[in-house]
Amino acid sequence: MNDADVTARLSELGIELPPPPKAVAAYVPVRIVGGTAYVAGKKVQQGREQDAATEARLEELEAQQAAAYATPPPAPAPSAGGMSDDAIAKLKELAQLHEAGVLTDEEFAAQKQKLLGG
Repeated sequence: MNDADVTARLSELGIELPPPPKAVAAYVPVRIVGGTAYVAGKKVQQGREQDAATEARLEELEAQQAAAYATPPPAPAPSAGGMSDDAIAKLKELAQLHEAGVLTDEEFAAQKQKLLGG
């Protein structure tokens, strides 16, 4: 049925339709806001969900690649003489115990050798 048939049938039935109202706005199927295109229609939500899933997969892959290519952090620089601060503190503590007479010369020498790795 075309528009002429519909109009004829309405006239036969004695039905008169009012004139259509004036347009107050233009229908635009696409709007671009802040660089994002918003499209009218029922497939839009499905597209958004699919885009979100794709974006999540891409972000995960990028994170995996970044982790694979990341360089390990540089090792902390050793303190004076190649000893860590902790080892120096323990050596000082042993020296104090030795000076106080708590450790004998042999005990101090043995503990010092353990700290120095030899």
